[in-house]
Amino acid sequence: MAAETETGLFRAPLLRAILPGHRLLRAGTGCGAAPGVSSLSLPGHRLLFAAALLLLTGHCGGSVPDIAMHFGTKTRYEDVVRLGRNLSVPGAEGCSPVHLTAVIRHGTRFPTVKNVRRIARLSALLRDAARGHAASARLRDIQDQWEQWYTEDMDGQLVDKGRTDLSNLAMRLAGSFPALLTEAELRGGRIDIKTSSKHRCVSSAEAFQDGLHQVWARARETGAPGARETGTESGTEAAERDQDQDLEYVHEVDDALLRSFERCRGYVEGVETNATATEEVERFKQGAELRGVRTRVSEKLGLAPDLLSPDLVEAAFFICSYELAVKSLDSPFCRLFTKEDAMVLEYKGDLKQYWKRAHGHTINGLSSCPLFHHIFRTLDKAGRPRRATDTPPEPASVLIGHAETLLPLIALLGLYKDKTTPTATNYQSQRDRVFRSSHMVPYAANLLFVLYDCPRGPRLSLLVNESPVPFPGLSHDLPLYRDVRAAYRHLLDGCDFYSECEGRRSRAPNTEL
Repeated sequence: MAAETETGLFRAPLLRAILPGHRLLRAGTGCGAAPGVSSLSLPGHRLLFAAALLLLTGHCGGSVPDIAMHFGTKTRYEDVVRLGRNLSVPGAEGCSPVHLTAVIRHGTRFPTVKNVRRIARLSALLRDAARGHAASARLRDIQDQWEQWYTEDMDGQLVDKGRTDLSNLAMRLAGSFPALLTEAELRGGRIDIKTSSKHRCVSSAEAFQDGLHQVWARARETGAPGARETGTESGTEAAERDQDQDLEYVHEVDDALLRSFERCRGYVEGVETNATATEEVERFKQGAELRGVRTRVSEKLGLAPDLLSPDLVEAAFFICSYELAVKSLDSPFCRLFTKEDAMVLEYKGDLKQYWKRAHGHTINGLSSCPLFHHIFRTLDKAGRPRRATDTPPEPASVLIGHAETLLPLIALLGLYKDKTTPTATNYQSQRDRVFRSSHMVPYAANLLFVLYDCPRGPRLSLLVNESPVPFPGLSHDLPLYRDVRAAYRHLLDGCDFYSECEGRRSRAPNTEL
């Protein structure tokens, strides 16, 4: 199937450069800079400069509920990821990074229309219940401390915190790989940035570039490497110039690559629109664990359990997650749930992601064949032997999509696959599972493929959310690239999107799990 792409240039005001005394995060997020960074005077030495960038964590002030790590795909990145490490592999083996491919989920967003409508139904139910004389203390707290402010026109749009997620990620990556993410390479068109057409992804692509430009502006100010050559122009003059002019965003919209699942007929007919494909989710919604959550939440609200459907319980849980992610607030809705309740609801979400997007059905992973081949073609080009006079490889490729982009790729690569399949009836035995969407695909989740030039040949590092993850079947922390290709030879030689998605109307569940 031919790729359908649309290229365009986008212009918007450049965020202010990181200069002494300036906040790192945008106003309106309820967040501030990482402690000690906003007024830090950075020396010009590259290593110290990179180390200072690694202090960017994106953490916000205020109380964080103890259930914050269990919101599934609505989890904040900083609540489940340990930040501040240098992602580049030490050069003990004489290796140096030559290419970075980053597959990134968009940042924090508003709820979609579907969930805004759920929240509105719950709000109306609670408002009517609060009119009675016997309203519970928890219900009165919600009525006194919270108003329904979500509107349908928000529909999944990126929030300021989401821009911060992506700009800070860009800063950390530039700190770890300063030779790959340079201003000269971006302006020369050698850093490839592709995005889904969804507004939240396009905005995330812009925010990522904002973060890079902030790093480069600071590099010019301090005289550190990484910025493009400015001739006789001083660092201060360059920074002032960038603040006075609009930043030209350069990225390509490519839904055939980053939303290939919606073009895969075998997936759409076999899973997306096939209720039986996610029957484990529906069975769990009617099971004992979720009935227990409904009963406990209903009691706290003083409502009859039959008034609070599983969808409305989940809406209350989502309000807690959105208030924390968007406003950095510990919402009164959070106090409706114990940690065990949150883990039950997290499992319900994981069942959905597992069966609808990941290992549950073979076609889920195969729907990401275009992305898989794109990544390895890019790595092949970057790792190809060259003469000294040859053009150097493209240093970086940034691909911004959705949780639905990352999860099928994770499944295709064989990552986070438990020995036992999660079902509606084995919640207790799955408490220590590795497949947790909260940890795999929070907002701003990322898969980083870093190719190194080494004495014995190219080597490849894989990081998920900035933490090293081994390739299945390969024990070396930094395996030879040829060994990685050998491990995925069956996919490199096959995984044809047309035959897998168009030639077969549907696929049965994966019986090899």
